[in-house]
Amino acid sequence: MDQYCILGRIGEGAHGIVFKAKHVETGEIVALKKVALRRLEDGIPNQALREIKALQEMEDNQYVWNEVSRTKELWRQLCLRRWSSCKDSQITLGTQTWKQYYLCRSELEFRVESGRPEKDFVCKVIAGHKGEIDELAYISTNEYRFDGQAKSVACTVSSDGTVRAWDLHEGTEIWSSPLQPAALVNLVAYPRLQLVVTVDERGLIKVWEAENGWESASFCLPTHSSALEACDHTEGPVLLAACADGALYTLTVPRLQLLSRVSVSPNLPTSLLCSPDRQWVFALTQNSDLGPKVFHTRSLLYPSDDVPPVSTTLPVRLTSRACWAPDEAARLVVMHTNDNGIQLVVTTCELRTKKSRDGVDMLVQQIASFVLPDTMKPPHLMKGHSSQVILLVSGSELVLFTIHGLQLAVFQDHQKPITSMWVDQSRVITSSFDLSLRVYVWNKDNKFPVLKSCYHLLGGSHRWASGFTHVESDSMSIVGVEARSVGTSILRSYYFQVQQG
Repeated sequence: MDQYCILGRIGEGAHGIVFKAKHVETGEIVALKKVALRRLEDGIPNQALREIKALQEMEDNQYVWNEVSRTKELWRQLCLRRWSSCKDSQITLGTQTWKQYYLCRSELEFRVESGRPEKDFVCKVIAGHKGEIDELAYISTNEYRFDGQAKSVACTVSSDGTVRAWDLHEGTEIWSSPLQPAALVNLVAYPRLQLVVTVDERGLIKVWEAENGWESASFCLPTHSSALEACDHTEGPVLLAACADGALYTLTVPRLQLLSRVSVSPNLPTSLLCSPDRQWVFALTQNSDLGPKVFHTRSLLYPSDDVPPVSTTLPVRLTSRACWAPDEAARLVVMHTNDNGIQLVVTTCELRTKKSRDGVDMLVQQIASFVLPDTMKPPHLMKGHSSQVILLVSGSELVLFTIHGLQLAVFQDHQKPITSMWVDQSRVITSSFDLSLRVYVWNKDNKFPVLKSCYHLLGGSHRWASGFTHVESDSMSIVGVEARSVGTSILRSYYFQVQQG
């Protein structure tokens, strides 16, 4: 092994791990397989011996092996089999071949799991805002692209009254908006349209072009906004804005023309969640005796003067958290109190529509429910993974359950409370007031996905900083908002290095 330099991990099988490596003297790129031997006296496993024999036979006929290894269909099938959640249309090759894509993405996974500073990633400190950063969103698409044509770009809004765009690879500011009349408190992004939408503390909504920061439209709510939700619907992108007076506004994007206004919970602030297929909107008034509502999105896009939007109220009370199962079109998970108002319950429902004589009816079917352990403090963060797994954050603990209540894992990697959580198909990242980000990766070989705790990404000095308040990620980078003791915020980006091609 001393003759080779490991460049990344290509794959993992039942009997070992395959690495991409380079010969130190010749520079030749090779694949090395590391076989685990449980007991030396047992010798090399028969499966490994068969593989060695097959490779020796291939070596005797290099022409056949080289021809097979160049086959486009072979590498395409390897990609689709390894990343089974991807379809052809979801993989962006750019100028690369399927083989190059496979090797680059395998190397990226190895580097994300290893997390060695300078070797696997480069950390950049990015400053510019003169106030606290209130929200952060990626404007770049979350594509696995390795041809050098894509870059990670994020936008932020701050109490200093500006929205800014940042190149997370270079660690530089791309543009900053003019100073706004009030502090900006929220933003959402439309990566496909390259647009950013912000709202200030007075309820003024604006659309910005992500490429250059030009303002293109505005709309003023009657009161300040309690929530914004981007909805890139199949029939056209819209913005969902919840007002502090309990009303839900649906606006076109990018022109911000009003499509509908619906009362959700009079004079109570509402939070919003759009389903993965964009066909449903969940509206929650936290800890209210009013049950949360679910709207059929299309009825918000095409309102009728005679018929209210298609919606239903879930039969639960004092709901505190909710999330959608990302691998299902309309599977909703809500956390609420039971009938006696003492225990916390997690209930999973599936939604669908049914055509009736009067139009469209909504059907809600409960498929699972369980009571959280009495020893667990009330969770303040909740996310879904795949179709069966729920991630809950309680203080500094991260706890995983199935939707039926089977506890899968408990992690206590932070010394102080967790402030935010990012979850996608490949990784989980948590931020904390202990001034660190924790990186976890999924292993999906088992019946239920297994989460592996990997390493910390550290922030600055506790002398100057009070902790991380937000974390987001795309395919190539992680970015956290680090709050400073003087009332400002900076960004720390961690950009993973992959050899192109």
